[in-house]
This record gives sequence, C-alpha cells and structure tokens, in this order.
Amino acid sequence: MKIVKKIGWVVLVVFIVAQFFGPEKNEGDLTSLATFIEETKPSDEVHKILKESCFDCHSNSTRYPWYSSITPVNYWMADHVKEGSKHLNFSKWAEYSLKKKEHKMEEVFEEVEKKNMPLDSYTWTHTEANLTDAQVKLIVDWAKGVQSNYGAQLKAK
Repeated sequence: MKIVKKIGWVVLVVFIVAQFFGPEKNEGDLTSLATFIEETKPSDEVHKILKESCFDCHSNSTRYPWYSSITPVNYWMADHVKEGSKHLNFSKWAEYSLKKKEHKMEEVFEEVEKKNMPLDSYTWTHTEANLTDAQVKLIVDWAKGVQSNYGAQLKAK
C-alpha cells in the first residue's frame, strides 16, 4: 500500500508542476478573417454559424474556455487547433490561390453536409456549435455558391 501512496504523490506533484507549462495559444484577432468574409460574403446567419462552429479551429483566433489552461487538456486542444488550421485556415484566405479557394469551399460543404464538421469532440463542450439541419443547409448552400463563383473565375482565366 505504501508504494501506491508514493506513486500517487509523485503523480500529483507531476500534475501540479505541469500546470506551469503549456502550448502557445492561437489568440489572434478576428480582423485576420476580413479577407475571407469580404470575399465570400456570408449572410449574417452564416457568419454567426462560422463564428460559433468553425473559426476556433480554422482561423488564427481561438476562443478558449476556462478548462483550456489545464494540462494535459491544453495540449490536446492545441493539437486540434493546429490540425484544423493546417487543413483550412480562414485567416490565411488571402494567401490561397483561386484554385485552392475553390477546392477548400468544396471541402467545406462536403464535410458539413456529411456532418463530419464540426467535430463531435468540439460540440461536446461547445453545444452552440451543434448544427441543425437548417444550419447545415445554409452553410452548404452558401459554400456551394462561393465554390461555384470561384469555379467560374477559374474557367474565365
């Protein structure tokens, strides 16, 4: 029993010390999304959905809940944000080529339509990010329209 108690104390001390370290946070501001918003012209409702369900992981501006300061949760969240931004970062929209923008919008509507996005692990703690069928339709219709517009621009070149 003594060994279990000692192991417990060591684990507790390691956990407490770990709280003083953490990954860098993704705390840019929403102005980094200006190009994306200006170019894709989402309606107010679509913009609200994007803000609640997409931008935390797919931009340079993440809203962090209180528990994001707890190690190891903070590392898990940082990894999710890093992965999400690697695949699609709305804050870097101006850097994407026209072809990449067209493809990314196709991915947006496909992933939302299949209900692969937002991730379940995100919606468990961000219930406002759970999309209704009506919201899915709004996002899909908007993204298809934007994707079609980019496709037309590509053909015109």
